[in-house]
Amino acid sequence: MSETQDKASPAGETPQAQGAYAAFAFRDFRFWIAYRLLSGVALQMKNVGVGWYIYDLTGSALALGLAGLATFMPSVVLALFTGHVADSYNRRLVVVLSFGLCAIGMGALAVAVLMGAAPLWLIYVSVVLIGIGRAFGNPASQAITPNLVPREAFANAVTWYSSFWQVATVGGPAIGGLLYIGGPSVCFVAATACFVAACVMVAVIRTPLDPPKSGKGPISIASLLVGLHFMWSRPVMFGAVALDLVAVLFGGVAGLLPIVAKDILMTGPWGLGLLRSCPAVGAIAMSAVLAYYPITSKAGRKMLLAVVVYGLAIAAFGLSETLWLSMIALCVVGASDSVSVVVRHTMVQSEAPDEMRGRVAAVNSVFISGSADLGEFRAGTMGAFVGAANAIILGGLTTSALALLWFKLFPDLARRDKIVNYCEWPKWPEPPA
Repeated sequence: MSETQDKASPAGETPQAQGAYAAFAFRDFRFWIAYRLLSGVALQMKNVGVGWYIYDLTGSALALGLAGLATFMPSVVLALFTGHVADSYNRRLVVVLSFGLCAIGMGALAVAVLMGAAPLWLIYVSVVLIGIGRAFGNPASQAITPNLVPREAFANAVTWYSSFWQVATVGGPAIGGLLYIGGPSVCFVAATACFVAACVMVAVIRTPLDPPKSGKGPISIASLLVGLHFMWSRPVMFGAVALDLVAVLFGGVAGLLPIVAKDILMTGPWGLGLLRSCPAVGAIAMSAVLAYYPITSKAGRKMLLAVVVYGLAIAAFGLSETLWLSMIALCVVGASDSVSVVVRHTMVQSEAPDEMRGRVAAVNSVFISGSADLGEFRAGTMGAFVGAANAIILGGLTTSALALLWFKLFPDLARRDKIVNYCEWPKWPEPPA
């Protein structure tokens, strides 16, 4: 029996990859999902705790924006190298070490707060360390999922992988906001513990996760740029990723949520936690729908329209001055974003050959995760000049306009029918000798 199979499976048989829970038939995928949940909860608790702590300390929208920039810079500066590492070394080890670094950065901040107070420079140093960990961990993480399930279960695995991230973005902010009531140190210690537990979940995975030998080799300009070249040569994939970049860059509001919660909606850390959770509530609901009723046709068109709705919902959030209406708008944001995420992630992970999947994932990570952090900097800087509400409204309307423009700029993406178009698939692990 393969080590990736459930122990209850008959010897020599692969679990049936059918139904809404197909991916959960595979043992290592279940540990992988636990890692996804724990690391997501840790990052969300960090976002809530650090955001509130900085704004409480400085009262500055620009200071919040700089925190986003501090997280973003490592993903850009190290982007080419992180993909090369993911395609050259054991990906399980890369993820464990990367999120171990996140635990160190979060732990240093927790210790500083326990000892009295954390100076602003130390907060930024801790955020940079976490950014470095994520910069190396994200490409390796994205490259691992296709190795844990057969191709028949991959679309289902991506849906659940995305869903558990959304569960984390519901639970993480809410938990972080509640823990912060007991003091920032409580929130920071809990986030550190979740990072450590996430590392343990990855460490117990049994599937061999060494990248193919064809992906290894000395560092060169050509090897570092292969991921970008691969994505650029496929207009459908590049268009999907580029759209998500501009949507997150212009439509991102996370960096302004502490201001909205405190100054516009007049709530405390618990209210901030609720606001951060709402997009994930909508995303979970949509992910459940997609698990039972997957996208089987007109995938590109549905993705583009979902981003249009995403931008309009962001603008509605910026116009709201009541907590319940703001929460509804953010739920719609999460639901529409979930459609885009499932389509894009499935395209990128299924169509990239295994030997370059880490480098392709690194480009995707810069475009998406990096732009989210840069979007926080954009929102914070713009909010400092035109006000938080105006920055949110303008960003949302810009996002919708760009999504409509994408129909003309990337017609092949708009015409894309099937969500999965396999290029190459990693060999399913053989039973151990």
